[in-house]
Amino acid sequence: MLRGLRRSGILIPFIILFIALAISSKPFATKVNLLNLLDQQSALLVIACAGTLVFVAGGLDLSVGAVYALSAVVAARLAQHGDIGLALLVGVLVGVLVGLLNGVIVAIFEINPLIATLSMSFVVSGIASLITSGDSITLYHRSAYGDLARTQIFSVTSATWLTLLVACLLGAALWATSFGRHIYAVGGNINAARLAGLRVTQIRVATFAISGGAAAFGGLIDSSRVLSAQATNGGDTLTFTVIAGIVVGGTSMLGGEGAVWRSVLGILFLALIGNGYNLLGLDPLYQQVTLGVLILLAVAVEGFGRIAERWNIRSWRRRPAPQVAT
Repeated sequence: MLRGLRRSGILIPFIILFIALAISSKPFATKVNLLNLLDQQSALLVIACAGTLVFVAGGLDLSVGAVYALSAVVAARLAQHGDIGLALLVGVLVGVLVGLLNGVIVAIFEINPLIATLSMSFVVSGIASLITSGDSITLYHRSAYGDLARTQIFSVTSATWLTLLVACLLGAALWATSFGRHIYAVGGNINAARLAGLRVTQIRVATFAISGGAAAFGGLIDSSRVLSAQATNGGDTLTFTVIAGIVVGGTSMLGGEGAVWRSVLGILFLALIGNGYNLLGLDPLYQQVTLGVLILLAVAVEGFGRIAERWNIRSWRRRPAPQVAT
């Protein structure tokens, strides 16, 4: 029961919050507001879906905000006078490369992922600032760059469709493939995974590479939406929001547990809070307090759940063996 509650817990508060906002604010449940909400959260959703794989494998990626910015400025700089498709491809490859470096540092050199990815975020942010020289790169004269995120398909932006595609692909990869099962095994018990013959190093490196590529893709989506890129975009705020969404969604920070759909609901849950604050005219300063409390509650629920499960297991082991009638 406790395990089931932890796995689906985000669904209950999400539905309650959605209904509460629909009742208290007339503009909330409109098609325009909900589609705008999905469009605005598309980059965060893409990054959180990939970040879930890193979490489940027992890792942590604090460089996603910096990669988001670097890939956007690289692609925007190339797209100013070059082929837009090639610029977008290079932008994604930059993110994958950074992710691979993170994976190598963490999995091969066995550096703590928090320290490794935090240090990498400083390096990546510095490179992005050097490329832009502190200025914003604009692409108003290259409107085709906006087609990646702005194209309307059945009244829904291409950014939303791409987000749905990424979420489905990563969700299926984690849930229904041997690669996904291996990720769970590595995050659940890395030593047991090694003894079972799994390629632990390659699996962990792959999750970081996917995370880097997704962070880059998220940066490209947002830069395409506004036709500009800046080294200061993303950063700690984006990284914090992504991690908050994954944790609030119920993915374990200790590894071995989690699902992409839960991270999607976690990000959307935080987005609903922000949208509700705006529509109801509440002081936005309290939004940060709300997010902090939610993260503490999510971590506390996970911790209490693990303690309760261990206690139940111990209690079961202490039960006396049944007496066989003779």
